[in-house]
Amino acid sequence: MKFDWHGGEISRTTEIDPDYRNTQNVRRFLSHQCGPEFKFDRGFMTWVRSGNAKNMGDVADEWLRRKAATGIPEH
Repeated sequence: MKFDWHGGEISRTTEIDPDYRNTQNVRRFLSHQCGPEFKFDRGFMTWVRSGNAKNMGDVADEWLRRKAATGIPEH
């Protein structure tokens, strides 16, 4: 069954599927996981949509890793 990226309950174990969309629901989840500084950028979105198996916990962790690598302060 396809996941509803607009209204489904997202958790860290929610798998990224071929129908993944950057919805307000996804933004809310990632803002909660990563802090109010969260934003999408092209490089990050390329990583998310790379086709490699990952879940939303992996996505949040990768954003935080990239943020730490660029020196953006924690929230």
